[in-house]
Formats: sequence, structure tokens, C-alpha cells
Amino acid sequence: MLILVAAMLFAFAANLMVLSHIQHAVSQQQAMNELRVSLAAGTAPVSEATFDNSLVADATPLGIIDIPSIGVHEVFSEGTSASVLEGGPGHRRDSVLPGQAGISTVMARAAAYGGPFSRIQELAPGDRMTVLTGQGSQTFAVIGVRYAGDPVPTYAPGTSRLTLVTARGPAFIPTAIAYVDTQLTSLVQPAGKRQTTFIALPSAELAMSTDTSTAWALVFALQFLLVVEMAAVWAYRRIGAQKTWVVFVPLSLLAALYVANQMTLLLPNLL
Repeated sequence: MLILVAAMLFAFAANLMVLSHIQHAVSQQQAMNELRVSLAAGTAPVSEATFDNSLVADATPLGIIDIPSIGVHEVFSEGTSASVLEGGPGHRRDSVLPGQAGISTVMARAAAYGGPFSRIQELAPGDRMTVLTGQGSQTFAVIGVRYAGDPVPTYAPGTSRLTLVTARGPAFIPTAIAYVDTQLTSLVQPAGKRQTTFIALPSAELAMSTDTSTAWALVFALQFLLVVEMAAVWAYRRIGAQKTWVVFVPLSLLAALYVANQMTLLLPNLL
């Protein structure tokens, strides 16, 4: 039992601190490929509905955010749940897209899965960033960084603001939320229709929330790991240590990583 627990803890740490970054890189490449196709075809979503009036699905690539001063070049997608933010920054679906009239919110992790927004607190007033969407390239200037309790900059109706959101605190041990407010300096784009309101936004998509909708998958993952370990014990007694090692070590690692990935979804989405 102690070996099983140790394997799970090792897999959890390895998944969170190492493998998650690889998963993020792969997801970003896939999202970039998908976004290039939609931009070229003129079908990149600019509202909460697609060109054929279907609701934009979670994890649908929407655009690219570039912040040269801190080395950020990321595809951002629709949705801000823990699973969506594993692939990169996410756009909160109750807000307008960056560059449109209104206030847009983009959230991303600070440490795990590439930690895309790990350095946004280093941004200074006046720093520039660009966002590419289906409405073209938009330029923003940083207003400032703020934390809980700080006053929110006054919003002027008809303008466009982009707020970046991530976790604050030591890596993998978030203690609060950090916000970076930016103001559009290029031409304001018309806002697309939004069906989701803040009240209707699922709790799993709020900052520092956890996603329990896939808890059932964790239960099955734990059962799978337990079955593998029981089979390994049986094989050890029947066919010996050498053959058991060859067959069940890879299976045990796979099962442990599956459990670790499901456990990660229960952590705060900005971790």
C-alpha cells in the first residue's frame, strides 16, 4: 500500500511540474494549427456563436496574445475551466473578445502547464501587447497591476479594455489573484453577441475555482490503478518478479499518471 501511495505522489508531482509543460506545448501547437485554418478561412469566432450560429465550444482557439516584454506568445481559447487552461490561456465567455467594445477577461495559469502568465506581474504601465483575433490585430497598453482590494480603473463606455488574470504567490502554492488591466490603443472593434452572463457563468470558470465535473473519472482512474496493482501482485506470485516487472511497471506508471492528471483538475484553475 505504501508503494502504491508513493507511486501516486510521484506521478502527481511529475505530472504537475514536468509533464504538464509538455502537454501545454503540444496543446498550443494543435491550437495554433487549428487557429491558422480558421483565420485563413475567415471562420474564427468573434462572438459566443460560430459562423453557423452554434455556441462556441470550450477550448476553441480564438486568437493569439503576444507580450514581448515577458516572452508571452500564446494561443488563447474559449473557456476558463481547469481543463481548458491546461492547454493555455482562456477567454472568460461572459466577456467580449479582446479589442471589442467592453471589458475582456483572459485567464491563464501561473506555474503548471507552461505557466503562461507567470510573469505578468512584472508588467509596468505603458508596456505594450498585441492580440490577434478574427477581427485583426489589436494593440493594448498596460494600465497597471492590481490585487484584491485595489481600486479598479474607471472604464469609459465605448472603449476596450483587456484584463489578464492569474494566480499570485509562490509557484504551485497560490495565495491570491493578480490582475493586469490594459487599454486598447488601436481601433475599437464591434462586440459580438454574448449569451452567457456573469450570473450564468459556471462556477468552475471563475478565478481560482476547481472543476469537480470530472470527479467520476478520478474514481475510475483509481479503480484502474488498484486493479493493475492487484494484477501485479498476482503475477508476481505466479510468474515471477522479472516478467511481472517488464509487464506491470509501464502499466502502473500509465495508471498513476492517469490518476495524477485527474487529480490536477481538482486543483485551482490558475495554479
